[in-house]
Amino acid sequence: MGIISKLASQTAIYGLSSIFGRFINYLLVPLYTYHFSAAEYGVVSEFYAYAGFLSVFLLLGFETGYFRFRDKDCKGPDTSYSTALIFVLLLNLLFLAGIVAVNPQLSAALHYPQHPEYALWFTVILTLDAIAAIPFARLRAENRAFRFAGIKLAEILITVLLSLLFIVVCPKLSVPQPQSWQEQAAAWFYQPAVGVGYIFIANLIASSIKFLLLIPQLMGIVWGFDRHLFTRMFSYSWPMAVIGFAGIINEMLDRALLKHLLPGDPQTNLAQLGIYSACYKLSILMSLFIQAFRYAAEPFFFAYADKSDAKRVYALVLRYFVIFCVFIFLLVTLYLDYFKYFLGENFRSGLPVVPILLFANLFLGIYVNLSVWYKLTDRTSMGAWVSIAGAVLTVALNIWWIPQWGYVGSAWATLVCYAFMALLSYCLGQIYYPVAYDIRRIVGYIAWGVTLYGLHLQAQAAGSAPVLVNASGLMLAYLLSVWLFEGRRKLKN
Repeated sequence: MGIISKLASQTAIYGLSSIFGRFINYLLVPLYTYHFSAAEYGVVSEFYAYAGFLSVFLLLGFETGYFRFRDKDCKGPDTSYSTALIFVLLLNLLFLAGIVAVNPQLSAALHYPQHPEYALWFTVILTLDAIAAIPFARLRAENRAFRFAGIKLAEILITVLLSLLFIVVCPKLSVPQPQSWQEQAAAWFYQPAVGVGYIFIANLIASSIKFLLLIPQLMGIVWGFDRHLFTRMFSYSWPMAVIGFAGIINEMLDRALLKHLLPGDPQTNLAQLGIYSACYKLSILMSLFIQAFRYAAEPFFFAYADKSDAKRVYALVLRYFVIFCVFIFLLVTLYLDYFKYFLGENFRSGLPVVPILLFANLFLGIYVNLSVWYKLTDRTSMGAWVSIAGAVLTVALNIWWIPQWGYVGSAWATLVCYAFMALLSYCLGQIYYPVAYDIRRIVGYIAWGVTLYGLHLQAQAAGSAPVLVNASGLMLAYLLSVWLFEGRRKLKN
């Protein structure tokens, strides 16, 4: 259990920046949904959906490739690091130059000809974030979790503070017709017409400061580019980019398609997109835990692969992972009557999708655990086919279900896709890297969580007890069951 505790502690440290830090960022959701209309928030959601797709191609899987070849490079980890960094740096500079060249035409194609700055701002954000991903990977490989968490947390806090400044403080201080030079200077700093654009500006400034904080990781190395090593890294990494792109399709495509497949006019569709995206944020606790776990688990899986009890440990990791994910599912769904106040009133019509999306993210987390088989056996191309199959299913289900059920269809498509990918990955893993996962207990915890949520809905409909009392009683029942099956057995051992 010592190695599990170490992994949990690493996940907790990364969680300082991803779960706790992003939870601070999560507080921006009420700020946005109380100050902007659903259609305006839909604009923001659309651009972040596009950004998700592009971010995959701007790394091409070299983050994972660096982990794989860091200890295998006979010339030392600096060579693999600088090789990956130089490639990602050149790729992103070419991308930035290309977008600058076609920005007017691109903005018109996206139906934002009056705001060409949106595409330019996002391009710079994506470029800075992609280049920064390799130094962050090095911090993870060197177990420098506190520095990793500190920089991530600084980025988030800066984003939050700037968002509050631009959206809350500046509008109260602005003067319609500035007369003095101080008022004119303030008017130059803040222009109300920018509106939701200040969300992008806050992100851009925060990404720039994050990049500056990573300068020691960018400069404190012996630079070199090994062509032979690059060829090996590229062969290993490009399927990871396919996997990542397919993953973004599964995660973000619904928000890109809703604007076009919903039966309403463009403005109404943007409003529906804004409602769905805001409610999607209520599943953020699950996705942030998965992100923090991935930061800690990916280097851990590679480093522990040669141990004699590796497979036993991987099985334990998945079981405890599911236990905690079911806890998050219940935390949000049982207390949804309180979480809903994070959203403006006009956005709460989408709350029924929240349990579906939480359950979908639970299966995504299971898939992340199960993906160890193709990473450790160098069968990343097979992992790519699993992701492609999931992406095809996502596209088909969204095209089929969005016109019928709206954004509820998108939520169900996400759940079906992730469940399918987890099942397929498990079946393939049992062939190429068999791990004796405790399937009965894992399925039991998931079923128990769904049962408790169903009991909560029945109690709400009957009005038999206050929501807080009912939710707390059911949460206590889950925690007691976990202690009964896990804690008592640990004490016996």
